[in-house]
Amino acid sequence: VQLQASGGGLVQPGGSLRLSCAVSGFTFSSYALGWFRQAPGEEREFVGVVTWTYRTSYEDSVKGRFTISRDNDKNTVYLQMNSLGPEDTAVYYCAAPRREYYYAHGMEFDYWGQGTQVTVSS
Repeated sequence: VQLQASGGGLVQPGGSLRLSCAVSGFTFSSYALGWFRQAPGEEREFVGVVTWTYRTSYEDSVKGRFTISRDNDKNTVYLQMNSLGPEDTAVYYCAAPRREYYYAHGMEFDYWGQGTQVTVSS
């Protein structure tokens, strides 16, 4: 299983960015897919998840600003980020669990992409 995140970069406060994560190696449509981030000196934190039924769940600080979507035809999951602030600066990772048709709050993810840097600064 491989996950390849892309789309990071430098953006001004208040701006928007869309991250993509291309996935290969399993039946994409059967899996929940998550986004995480890790800021310098901080632990990695959950950002959000989209299930195989397109249900989404988000960490409180990004609710209303971030949107996760998926395209099963392209085996790609997206993270649309709006109203970005300096506190959103981090390396963003996409991830997938080992089990298909599995989602639980606080679930573990087994496969990880390499991360893409998002920097919010003027």
